[in-house]
Amino acid sequence: MLVLVLCGCLSGVTTVLFGFGGGFVTVPVVYAVSTATAGTAAMHVAVATSAAVMLVNASVATCAHIRSGGLRTEYLHPLALFIAVGALAGAAAATAVPDRALHLLFCAYLVVAIADIVLRSGFLTRADSRTARPRPPGTATAVAGGTGIGAVAAFLGVGGSVVTVPLLRRRGLPMTEAAALANPLSIPVAVVATIVYSFAAHGNPGHGTIGYVDPAAALALLAGALPTIALVKRTLVRVPDRLHAIAYPIFLTIVLIAMTATTFT
Repeated sequence: MLVLVLCGCLSGVTTVLFGFGGGFVTVPVVYAVSTATAGTAAMHVAVATSAAVMLVNASVATCAHIRSGGLRTEYLHPLALFIAVGALAGAAAATAVPDRALHLLFCAYLVVAIADIVLRSGFLTRADSRTARPRPPGTATAVAGGTGIGAVAAFLGVGGSVVTVPLLRRRGLPMTEAAALANPLSIPVAVVATIVYSFAAHGNPGHGTIGYVDPAAALALLAGALPTIALVKRTLVRVPDRLHAIAYPIFLTIVLIAMTATTFT
């Protein structure tokens, strides 16, 4: 429980900095804990519990951003609607995938995401904001991109930030604004995924679980995350945009290493 609380603190930091909602911290941590209790369903329990934690973290962070006036609401609709549609398909698909395959797909997705951030222009080096004005996603991007974001995010229990942050940054937003928007855009993913995973467990994935969701692990993570979100939001100094962007793929690489290390255990 102490390890989960401490990791919850880290998830709170990444929720504010990157808009992760905690997903990229909670999935590896809950997976490691669940291997002893959930057996062959450990990855499903990790993904489901991550979705539940992400729902609370992202909601709290969104409220904090609204209070501070740091949320550009014109970017939310209709993208959030199609993210919810995609999330339903992604969560339903995940329940039919073997636990081992879900683990490997999580690692593969991280590889693709890191490569996209590093190799494609527009993320690490942003266009000069004085000549390139931010542009909300058009209808086609909202429909296709939102559905895809929701499906992948709910399938892996990671929210949509790993897609939405690069998408919004390439449309001219600085990292702080793109990360802030990732939190409300993760809420529809978290709501749909938590509901689906709560009713979709096959057999008995672990003692005390609700479907695939482990409420004890979720509460321990939230005990660390919620006060950390409040503290970081109040005290964090503004991070230079370039440094903020570089830190994003570095953190994803650390998560990839952690998940890869457990692939063959």
